[in-house]
Amino acid sequence: MRPPSPSIPEKEFVYTALKESLRLDGRLPLEMRTPVLTFGPDLGWVECAMGKTRVLAQIEAKMVKPQPERPFEGSLTIHSEISPMASSDYEPGRASDEEVTITRMLDKVLRRSDALDKESLCILAGQRVWHIRLTLHFLADAGNLLDCACLAGMVALKHFRRPDVEVIGEEVTVHSPSERAPVPLAIHHTPFCFTFAFFPDATTTPVLDPSQLEQRLSAGLVSIALNAQKEICVFQKLGGVPLGADDILRLVEVAVARAKETHELVEARLREDWLGRKVEVR
Repeated sequence: MRPPSPSIPEKEFVYTALKESLRLDGRLPLEMRTPVLTFGPDLGWVECAMGKTRVLAQIEAKMVKPQPERPFEGSLTIHSEISPMASSDYEPGRASDEEVTITRMLDKVLRRSDALDKESLCILAGQRVWHIRLTLHFLADAGNLLDCACLAGMVALKHFRRPDVEVIGEEVTVHSPSERAPVPLAIHHTPFCFTFAFFPDATTTPVLDPSQLEQRLSAGLVSIALNAQKEICVFQKLGGVPLGADDILRLVEVAVARAKETHELVEARLREDWLGRKVEVR
């Protein structure tokens, strides 16, 4: 089912406001909603909220046999499905274009960018490795689900701790958290995604972190995934709005500044949560 198109007065009002650099929620054009991270009782359980957009991420780990062509590497799989609970625009069992785009982008940002060190998941070469499963539940869609899902997934990977393992010869012993402190995953870098919306009128300033209405009225979207070290992992452009090199560089500069701010926020929240937990120390 296609989402209902905004009415003509609604369109005109939003376009007029955006030309004057005004947004319906009071934000500046290049201002994003402050992410709110909530950690659950289990390690790897994270809920991320950006305004009214909410995504829940959960991590599970189990031991499996590695792929024959990669005997020294563990694996990461990402499972996500947008249900009608997020918005009535989505149908169960039928992937919309937006859902396909989000799933592919999550795979590029979290798995194919090598954010997680897969070789560190090896327990016994060719026999036992860790398989990490990231499940994303989309709870509410108020615009920009992609950025919210990327942030929730990345924070969940940093928050998760796997059980400690002892290998003696061919024998593998998995220690419970009460016996030995769980081990954090080896993270190479922390990419974050930032989405900009462009509008039909070239004189209208692009907006960062578009709301649902802004997203529907946009003529094109640009998503940039990068880390706080200014390394671009993914650049994705959807829509037919032509962009010059200078326009793209301006977006990258904004994304770099927001990536540093988001990185500091995430690290502060993780430290705060970790201090409040009681963990057995070896």
